[in-house]
Amino acid sequence: MNDFQKEINNYALILYWVLVFGLSAVLLYLILPGEPKFKYEYQKGFPWPHENLAAPFDFAILKSDAEIQTEKTELVKSVIPYFQYDTTVLRRNTSKLANDLNISEGSNPEKRKIYNTIKKTLTEIYETGILQRSIESYEELAGKTEIKKRTGPIVTTFPTGQLYSEKSAYNKINDIINELEKISAEQKNLLRNILPEKYITANLEFDKATTDKEIAERTANISQTRGMVQVGERIILQGEIVDQTRFQMLESLKASYQKESSKGMKSYMSALGKIFFILAMLALVFTFIFIYRHDILTQHRKLAFLLMFMVSMIAVSYFINRFPGLHIYLVPLAVFPIIVRTFFDSRTAIFMLFVITLIIGFYAPNNYEYILVQFSAGVVAVFSLNKMHRRVHLVKAMLLVMFTYWFVYSALNLIFEGSILNFNYNMMKWFAMSSVFILLVYPMVYIFEKLFGFISDVTLIELSDSNQPLLRKLAEEAPGTFQHSLLIANLAEEVILKIGGNPFLVRAGALYHDIGKISRPNFFIENQAIGMNPHDDLNYVKSAELVIDHVKNGVTMARKYKLPEPVIEFIATHHGTTKANYFFLKHKQDNPNKITPEESFIYPGPLPKSKEATVVMLIDGIEAASRSLKEKTYLNFKELINKMIDDKIKSNQLDNSLLTFSDVNIIKETLLNKLINIYHIRIEYPKE
Repeated sequence: MNDFQKEINNYALILYWVLVFGLSAVLLYLILPGEPKFKYEYQKGFPWPHENLAAPFDFAILKSDAEIQTEKTELVKSVIPYFQYDTTVLRRNTSKLANDLNISEGSNPEKRKIYNTIKKTLTEIYETGILQRSIESYEELAGKTEIKKRTGPIVTTFPTGQLYSEKSAYNKINDIINELEKISAEQKNLLRNILPEKYITANLEFDKATTDKEIAERTANISQTRGMVQVGERIILQGEIVDQTRFQMLESLKASYQKESSKGMKSYMSALGKIFFILAMLALVFTFIFIYRHDILTQHRKLAFLLMFMVSMIAVSYFINRFPGLHIYLVPLAVFPIIVRTFFDSRTAIFMLFVITLIIGFYAPNNYEYILVQFSAGVVAVFSLNKMHRRVHLVKAMLLVMFTYWFVYSALNLIFEGSILNFNYNMMKWFAMSSVFILLVYPMVYIFEKLFGFISDVTLIELSDSNQPLLRKLAEEAPGTFQHSLLIANLAEEVILKIGGNPFLVRAGALYHDIGKISRPNFFIENQAIGMNPHDDLNYVKSAELVIDHVKNGVTMARKYKLPEPVIEFIATHHGTTKANYFFLKHKQDNPNKITPEESFIYPGPLPKSKEATVVMLIDGIEAASRSLKEKTYLNFKELINKMIDDKIKSNQLDNSLLTFSDVNIIKETLLNKLINIYHIRIEYPKE
């Protein structure tokens, strides 16, 4: 039955692999562009590295962006701006003038003469047109000699030199009024309330919508091509320098090739090639994980996170690349290997970075440059953040990644251009912004921890703080156990630093491994007062049960306080499936004629899997036993360590562990040196 269940689990695991990798493949197929790739790679200013190239079909030569922009600029200059002409302003202001002069049918002839003179001047000015400001202040009129006056549906052209501004119109009316005042005292008296500014209002307003519409219509008709290349015509010979002219011809051929290849059977073959490419990349990922990190394949959340995070970064890069005004380098790809290294390891992070840069390089502009720049920056990010438990580490990593971006890009630019004159300094902005986004790693790590149940070094350091509620409770209610845990943590950390592993994880695990003793601290010798042992009143089976229960109680308490699963492993496995030997042997001595049921004295397990949990299990037993040695000598410690570790191996407690024999030897040697230093003989001070 066990074999059958194991076989079912294996099939279920394989099905999960197929599901996760299959879903990743489908998503990548939908994300990656479907246009066929031009098979030739080339760089402007470099020799053509391929065979002689002739036109495989007729195609038009595309104009460069600079050429099209120049034509657009010239067209914009030639467009005459439109101004909306308001015919109601003249009527409104002449009516205001008539009211101010009190003009009626029986008006004074002198008054009517003044009115007609000023009205005539106003009519001339308004029919010409009044701008709110001077012509020089209008950006739209720079270099223009004409405007188009738009009166409803009627458009007329008018020279700009004859137009008035409100100021010049005011001056002209003011001059007319001054001349009229000189004629007679009566006219001067009639004009005393006539102020020129009351009758001057701009009646020309720039019509941006109509002007922009004409500009758009004209620029839309700009030809995107200049000339044709006939089939069979030579484009470039092997070894020739790719100058601007040849570069534009190659770009035109590339665009035409992609357009032609997206039709008919070629489009299906292109899709098939994209499928093969995606499968090849995912096969690389699976092979790496299978050989070097097989544990990821057996942990569903880790595998799903790794693949979905990769697909998400590729999707974001593709979206940013297609978004107008943004550059693909804005995407902080260096964050990807940092996060992967935080939850996995450096080797996995660098390999996944390699794969993701190859996939994004499939559609990124300047593929080769993109792969070099991003891979270099990503590797530096991984190496610079081998520790992430201080904020300054993240800031240093950000600065190093930014410098790497700038340095590698500058080096490639010098190689390709051969000069600093054509250096694109605008790219530095995108690299800087991308590097700053690395500071988002801390909140991202926190979110991923909560979503996928991971644990980071930062969280482990926080858990190891002795002021954490559970550790504080342990220190207060079981002080002997707390001191024992501190010693185990120090010894285990020293061992892990030598055999390799996570020192933050082993320290946190060691500090919490005995928290189950909080439930009944007096039943454990390190917390008992002298001469008081509650086991004296119990039989050995019951005593063993109470002692063994500290493992179950510890796991329950850990889940109540929401400790991470990797830390709970230490609590559940630090005794493995060993026996509570003291009570077992005592029970046998007191009941020599009875069969002793071993099951009552065996810890529930399971066996430890990680290096860190295994180290804590070994050290826990050795440290406790070392206290009972009467003579703490080098030979006694060595014999004790060898015996206890060998017993653990013989009783199959290390069967699921990742420890090697080399690791075991290092553990023995390290513990021996440390215990000798801890229990060294002190000098006896003379009495006064």
